[in-house]
Amino acid sequence: MSKAALRKPPFAALAQPAEPQRVPEPALILGALPVPVVLLDADNRFVYANHAAEQFLGISVAQLAPLRLDDLVPRDNPIFMLMGYARRGEATVSDHDLTLESPRLHKPGITVQITPLLEMPGAVLLVMQDASAARALDRQLSFRGAARSVTGMAAILAHEVKNPLSGIRGAAQLLEASVAEPDRELALLIRDEADRIRDLVDRMEMFGEKPIERSAVNIHRVLERVRKLAQTGFAAHIRFTEVYDPSLPPVWGNRDQLVQVLLNLVKNAAEAVTSGDTPHGEIVLSTAYQHGMRVAIPGSRTRLDLPLLVSVRDNGAGIPEDIRPHLFEPFVTSKPSGNGLGLALVAKIVGDHGGLVEVDSRPGRTEFRLHLPVVVDEEFDAP
Repeated sequence: MSKAALRKPPFAALAQPAEPQRVPEPALILGALPVPVVLLDADNRFVYANHAAEQFLGISVAQLAPLRLDDLVPRDNPIFMLMGYARRGEATVSDHDLTLESPRLHKPGITVQITPLLEMPGAVLLVMQDASAARALDRQLSFRGAARSVTGMAAILAHEVKNPLSGIRGAAQLLEASVAEPDRELALLIRDEADRIRDLVDRMEMFGEKPIERSAVNIHRVLERVRKLAQTGFAAHIRFTEVYDPSLPPVWGNRDQLVQVLLNLVKNAAEAVTSGDTPHGEIVLSTAYQHGMRVAIPGSRTRLDLPLLVSVRDNGAGIPEDIRPHLFEPFVTSKPSGNGLGLALVAKIVGDHGGLVEVDSRPGRTEFRLHLPVVVDEEFDAP
């Protein structure tokens, strides 16, 4: 039996119904798939791309028509080696965690399946899937475990440290009022350091497992408040750009906590664009609705419906590569004076909302994306 016969469409072997239904053309079926699918000829020219592939590559079918894959991805990318294996072995090959990177494209964490099309000598069918969201969720489950350890530590510190700390601070105040001028500076130093330790303990207590009160929240009003707070303080000289979808439904969340999350992200973005050599610092705040954005929790049957996307993007120097995998873990920071709790708290609050936070960073472009749940089944007048 020939290889072409073995590749007979699977629906050909199905039992025929009483009234046979007309099967849609293969191109219509491929076009309806929610995953990117492209067909390349023997010279790696684009022969076909479905709608999902257009969105994935950020290029329309008409623009892809005269291009080859190496116009988008450098020839030394592992995807070309995989295509060579598929063509020579006339069998499907796949690989995970690939990065498709060029000045026109940046897609990290991609799973690729490559199948030779035997009816077209040299042609291959590429199916690409972005697994970064699922991996980010998996990492956040680990981060939440680390956050729980911070919770236990905070409880011990609150009990064992705060009380004696108050005594130390009170004694420093008494000394400050009674000692000579040369020693007053030392008493002030003791008081200020006691305040700094107390503030750190207070921040750690925020990791506690307290239930959150949720309601319908207009995310654009949250972003507007965050922008105003930033522009009247730490980001006074930074340009803000807002790209909002005005038709978004309200978020099912806690307004104050969402303000805190976005304020932390905007503060990080402001520090990124002012600490480096960025001549024209910019922070972009954007929102969008992602139809069908559902994420499965690893090891569980639970699926999260997270259609609302909020992103904070800056044009700073980027996050060091060695820190990125641990960015949301407690006490991990690239700042000389940072304590590494800001982003850990962001991940904890977003996780408490049933959401997902992920980051994509390279020099000149860092973007934090929040995937959040929306109010379902009822109409609310968002506050």
